[in-house]
Amino acid sequence: MLETVELRKVFKGKTAVEEVSLYLNRGESVGLIGPNGAGYEELTSYENLKFFGRVYGLNGKELEIKIQELLETVGLRDRQKELIRTYSGGMKRRINIAAALLHDPQIVIMDEPTVGIDPQSRNHILETVRRLNRDNGTTVLYTSHYMEEVEQLCSRMYIMDHGRIIASGTKEELQHILSGEDTLIIQLNRPNPELAEELRSIESVRQVEEMDHGLKLIVMKNSYILSGIVQIAERLGVQIQNIHIQSPSLEDVFLHLTGRKLRD
Repeated sequence: MLETVELRKVFKGKTAVEEVSLYLNRGESVGLIGPNGAGYEELTSYENLKFFGRVYGLNGKELEIKIQELLETVGLRDRQKELIRTYSGGMKRRINIAAALLHDPQIVIMDEPTVGIDPQSRNHILETVRRLNRDNGTTVLYTSHYMEEVEQLCSRMYIMDHGRIIASGTKEELQHILSGEDTLIIQLNRPNPELAEELRSIESVRQVEEMDHGLKLIVMKNSYILSGIVQIAERLGVQIQNIHIQSPSLEDVFLHLTGRKLRD
């Protein structure tokens, strides 16, 4: 359906994309993950969609039916006569999506469609993308900083860092990268940077992430370090309230591969 081979993009002397090769099969939803307007604002959303529909070669009853269908899909049919400039950021994003779907495209490329919008609009957009792929068979390339969205929507994903693809596959294939590790969630009575630093020095500890109420560690499986963690905490006067062991998540994989959080 779509394939790029060693794609390169330089913008103002800076290489943004370097030798990117990827593919999308027909009817597939694929995520593109990396670290970190709606047209004419003096027109109504209806007028915007009518304009873009004519650009796509649609007219008459066919265009009118399509406009009303898409306004219903994005949850803005009752607001169609209001000026775009009165819309929230999330509502503008939803109209952008409606405009892109007027001509029933076989493939849709969505670039961070939920950044900085309200929860209601976010849910509308995610459900719209899900229905497009599941019910209409539309091929979707979905780029985002939000791992949980890509997990929900995409059957395969590519992880990019510094303009290069560093890993790709299904959720299960990517999680297998850390198949020899466990994730420990440690809840503490108070934050303690010294504890985090001491745990980073342990050979079997791969990553330490400080959280609001504790630490997240990626450790080698069967490393038997729990007693050592408890001893270090006691020596530093830090009370461990709970330790939870779980399999590494996709965000853990991302952190392992890139050395930083997904939203950094």
